[in-house]
Amino acid sequence: MCSGKDCLNKPFSHIYVEDKIKNYSATENILSNFKSSTIISIRHYKDVFTPSGQNLLLAKNSPSLILAKKEGRLIYEGAPVCEDFGNEHFYYTSLIMNCYYDCEYCYLSGMYPSANIVIFVNIDDVFNELESLLKEHPVYICISYDTDLLALEGFTGFVKEFIKFSAFHKNLTVECRTKSANIGIIKKYMDEGLDVPANFIFAWTLSPALIATKYEHKTPDFTTRLKAVKEASKLGLSLRLCFDPVLKVPDYEDLYGDMLERVFSEIAPNCLRDISIGGFRTSKDFLSKMRKRRENSAILSYPYVLEDGVYSYGVEDNKKLTGFLIDRSARYIDKSKIFTWE
Repeated sequence: MCSGKDCLNKPFSHIYVEDKIKNYSATENILSNFKSSTIISIRHYKDVFTPSGQNLLLAKNSPSLILAKKEGRLIYEGAPVCEDFGNEHFYYTSLIMNCYYDCEYCYLSGMYPSANIVIFVNIDDVFNELESLLKEHPVYICISYDTDLLALEGFTGFVKEFIKFSAFHKNLTVECRTKSANIGIIKKYMDEGLDVPANFIFAWTLSPALIATKYEHKTPDFTTRLKAVKEASKLGLSLRLCFDPVLKVPDYEDLYGDMLERVFSEIAPNCLRDISIGGFRTSKDFLSKMRKRRENSAILSYPYVLEDGVYSYGVEDNKKLTGFLIDRSARYIDKSKIFTWE
């Protein structure tokens, strides 16, 4: 008899599809990658995604896919807790809700009641809304905040579509943040003739090896991620490195110092557009839910300071943490290329 995780279905063994998007080409393309999955018709994605009482941590081992149409507004103004890199017109969009990875500090476990992943297949509607914005002013847009698009690129193709779109809109800058090692698919696209323009930024989040192993569950380890960044640099891609969130763990100066030494021994600073540094921060409501769902997490149990509705290490500790990373990073890269959220 099975028990615990052994009784769970494999990830994506069940795929729920809204009736209204069954005939979308994106739906058909995604489903073609899951020949053995059980396909279930639904009226609306929230019927599956939002019911309360779901065991989030257990479900993370067996998530389902939900294919849906996103309605209403599709592009949002960037949140104050996110780095805008000096861009006046800062936006984000979420074509996918939820992440396959399971980082303990991630706000998504406080934001969503489910471990299932919702894919909104109407990407053309996002592009239409972007076209309207671009007629008014330049746009800087983050496309991978509420998920990891590159990790799921093998069956969505959304990164490829955004690359193609950005190539035709010079007043658009796109950031795709990731912890994935899936650089092979981008190389394949380029080998097939796809041009990746400089206004499409791949932003890799890197953490010290110990932190990645201990708190960033299901993600590629530090060495594997760094290898992907190195390959991306060889491809001439526009690259950003994100050391975010910086965690206040024992011996953090040694951990982050060693990480930076390793990173810049393998990645030439002139290959980087910039780097981003930020301490842990999340909203009051999110942290409360995160703690309930992961009661034994040392990271979430820390007595964070609440300021203006946001929990963090507090002003002084944030400055100390980010200041250390800034000073140490400045040994390798020009300080003008270092951005930080405090």
